[in-house]
Amino acid sequence: MTRTITVGLDGSAESRAAAEWAAREALLRGLPLRLLHVRRPAPGPVPVPSPPDDGTRWSDRMLRETAEGLRLRHPGVAITHEQTDGMPYEVLTEAAKDAELLALGSRGLGGIGGFLVGSVGLVVVAHAERPVVLVRAGAQAADEHEPDPAGIPSAATRQRPVLLGLDADRPHDPVTGFAFEEAARRRTAVRAVHGWALPPYYAYGLAAAPEAYDAVVREEAGRLTEALAPWREKFPRVEVVEESFGGSPSVRLVEASAQSSLVVVGRRIRRNPLGAHIGPVTHAVMHHAAAPVAVVAHD
Repeated sequence: MTRTITVGLDGSAESRAAAEWAAREALLRGLPLRLLHVRRPAPGPVPVPSPPDDGTRWSDRMLRETAEGLRLRHPGVAITHEQTDGMPYEVLTEAAKDAELLALGSRGLGGIGGFLVGSVGLVVVAHAERPVVLVRAGAQAADEHEPDPAGIPSAATRQRPVLLGLDADRPHDPVTGFAFEEAARRRTAVRAVHGWALPPYYAYGLAAAPEAYDAVVREEAGRLTEALAPWREKFPRVEVVEESFGGSPSVRLVEASAQSSLVVVGRRIRRNPLGAHIGPVTHAVMHHAAAPVAVVAHD
């Protein structure tokens, strides 16, 4: 069975931006695009079948018009659309199982950009085991590319790097592999960011022995290089930029996202059905990045 690029569509500006992103991704991957609209079930029993209400007619029209527009703008993509009743987070999480990835929209915070991830998006990210990509409202294809020589945004120039948040002490292949594959498709670089913290006992000796800090810096940089080595070999055409520094990676990732085509972070799979299990770095990046964010689940 061929997997699809699936997008949750509710007619909002952010979900339409996600659909545009998903169509571009489907073209890159040579996969079909599936538009999915989830209608919350009406409260109370329905004793007899009733004719379509205004909500159903609006849903049908919204899906049809969105699909028609996407076909005009992305003629090489096979597009289907459907709607179903249910709780959105349940239906979308289930739909992600059969998808190559799931794209969802998130409200932009304005100004320098960012996300305001709603409860549905948080629950889906916390439970989906396929990659979930969050796209902010107002995102444009040109935002993912370098400006042209005159400084004007353009979708015809080289794509910006794929930004990867990587824990060099515990690298996870699904996350790193996703970033390199996306960079290869976009013919761009991977910028790998690794943040680290000094062990508490180091703090007391640094003033007297600064060379100890330098040794830690070299060791952490070496770990990053070692973690990336097999991926450099597997993707020899992908340029890799390494960035290892002392501190939390969340701030650096959010800052660098403005110069990235895509941000890739990980989330550990936990089988407990209760609660949202999203790490602090991923949580911060999801809410504040200026570029689309791919959250990749890993064991």
